[in-house]
Amino acid sequence: MNTLKGKVAIITGASKGVGKATALLLAKQGMYLV
Repeated sequence: MNTLKGKVAIITGASKGVGKATALLLAKQGMYLV
């Protein structure tokens, strides 16, 4: 059950901190990141 796979997310501030952790988690779930 992976409902995020193949979806696109735009994340600002993903170079460090919470933004980076969020980006890594979403990428691991199969999302595309912009």
